[in-house]
Amino acid sequence: MAEESQQERTEDATGKRREEFREKGQVAQSKEVNTAALMTASLILWIFYAPNFMEKVQSILSWLIRYAGEAQMTPLTTIDLLWTIAGKMAVILFPIFLLTMIVGFLASYLQVGPLFTVKPFTEIDLNKFNPIKGMARFVSKRSAVELVKSLAKVGLIGFIAYRTVAGEFEGALDLISMPPSGLLLFLGRVAFLVLLKSCGLLILLAILDYGFTRWEMEQKMKMTKREVKEEFKETEGDPQVKGRIRSLQMAMARNRMMAEVPQADVVITNPTHYAVALSYKRDEMAAPTVVAKGADHLAAKIREIAKENEVPLVENKPVARALYKVELGESIPEDLFKAVAEILAYVYGLKRN
Repeated sequence: MAEESQQERTEDATGKRREEFREKGQVAQSKEVNTAALMTASLILWIFYAPNFMEKVQSILSWLIRYAGEAQMTPLTTIDLLWTIAGKMAVILFPIFLLTMIVGFLASYLQVGPLFTVKPFTEIDLNKFNPIKGMARFVSKRSAVELVKSLAKVGLIGFIAYRTVAGEFEGALDLISMPPSGLLLFLGRVAFLVLLKSCGLLILLAILDYGFTRWEMEQKMKMTKREVKEEFKETEGDPQVKGRIRSLQMAMARNRMMAEVPQADVVITNPTHYAVALSYKRDEMAAPTVVAKGADHLAAKIREIAKENEVPLVENKPVARALYKVELGESIPEDLFKAVAEILAYVYGLKRN
């Protein structure tokens, strides 16, 4: 049954289902995007920050050499020295830490948008603490895919590093005759090339992994036709119930309309297709008003009630068809004033006689 249900998931996820997944923290987020963003941003920062960083490190080393030559090294002075060095290094490394936090936040925010939920903590699944099922997750298909991705990434970065260093082999032969500063420059340039090419590879992998992650999440959120129908019932209401309510409302409106027929002054008929009941109270109405109308079966019912209550029936096909277009409770249009006035005069004459 589970396989059958999975095969039937052919419908795209609705907005409600997407929102439910977001509330559970299940969103399309690629770790490779965060890694590539952090590496690239760190490399860009290092390009501009490296001279200042080296200058401050040299300053700390110079101060440390002077301090070691002048101060007496005791346990207390050693502890103070370590705290001082830690404080100075924290100041130097603070821009890197700050950049890491900002880039990590932006990389996640741009992937999933604003998201804050505590539902994963309130809905604790005890099966997650089952050691047997925990071991099964280590050998699952998802774990195998992640392992392959990690090994492929490490292998590609290692290959790029090897090719870059191998390409600089001839230049490395001249390091013997170079001063220490030249050696540092050479090593820095090679390291920069390795990092630059690695960042390019990570960006490519991040784009591919993010696309795959979104596709995988879309497949996970897909619904069966039955789930779509059930959700529609929950949000829009059961169509059968809504139809029943609509029928009851129409029946109540029809009953109220039929209750107005005995108080009508006249019922104008087609003679069988339409029936329109008019009421005219000279002191209350500016013009005759349609109080009931119907076609076919409903028209027959209006005629029946009119006969039982001795309401005059007047056959006039064009007037009946025109009045049928007027909404209930509205006055008749001006172009029908003359025709209706003649009918009412005829009815009033019958009542006087």
